[in-house]
Amino acid sequence: MKHLGSAACLVMAAAMLTATIARAQTTTGGEIIPLYPKGAVASLGVPETRDTLETGETMIFNVSDPTLEMFRPDAGQANGTAVIVAPGGGFVGLGYEAGGTAIARQFAQRGVTAFVLKYRTIKSPNDAMHMPEIHMKEMEGIMARAKSGVPEEVPPFAGEKHAVEDGARALAIVRQRAAGWGINPQRIGFIGFSSGAFLAADLAIGDKASRPDFVGLIYGGLRTPVPTDASPAFIAGAADDEFMPNDAVQLYTAWRKAGAAAELHIYERGGHGFDLKPKGTTSDHWFDELIWWMQSRGLMARGMRLQKAG
Repeated sequence: MKHLGSAACLVMAAAMLTATIARAQTTTGGEIIPLYPKGAVASLGVPETRDTLETGETMIFNVSDPTLEMFRPDAGQANGTAVIVAPGGGFVGLGYEAGGTAIARQFAQRGVTAFVLKYRTIKSPNDAMHMPEIHMKEMEGIMARAKSGVPEEVPPFAGEKHAVEDGARALAIVRQRAAGWGINPQRIGFIGFSSGAFLAADLAIGDKASRPDFVGLIYGGLRTPVPTDASPAFIAGAADDEFMPNDAVQLYTAWRKAGAAAELHIYERGGHGFDLKPKGTTSDHWFDELIWWMQSRGLMARGMRLQKAG
């Protein structure tokens, strides 16, 4: 892929920044589960595309058909907990590997059944930049906010509404099929990165019926108001995040002010998009700290009686 211009780098940084359910094997070893029957949601009118960045990351653009990709623990290793992983990408593209399948595999290795959510994006041109004008304006606002701190809360993104619908649908499907997958329907979490973290926060404070049992908000941004019974949250960010320098603190403050459970980790260095690739900074350990937090909440224990999905 050709070297991207500075405008396109904003999107790439943001990324680093009862229906019929068909199932098919993929080359990654996952299982693909469509969220809706064919034709149930409006198409963007352009084909979905996948690009490989110079970093090796796979970016998916123009998503009209959202899916879950499932990664199961080895036989006999499942602990009954499940996590839905939402990659970042500014609701324009999805950083599917670093913020998706790589994370899911790590969860599966630890006994957690993991699902990568390929949620709907907004329409973007099929060129080297993949930069719709509306997202250029969104990123200009985010950069100005990073410098001034105003407004405190990031305005909703153009594609956020459909992504939240897909997140709620994904949670409903996993809960409906929990018994068949060996999952406790009261131990289903949602972990998001960058724009995926905005999606996770929306679900955590939204309608109770589609609220995850716990969330991970990784270099995401503030969403309010936060109810007292918001999903327990693991919040992580870096002090040198050029896009969201203060949001981890704001998220934690909002959760605690509401009386909701939350844990906060702010790393001195890590930038926006510290995923699982070693950087030689303390942010390299965020995933272990997330697992320790889950252990402290009883989410990694095996042998717990599984309940039937309602």
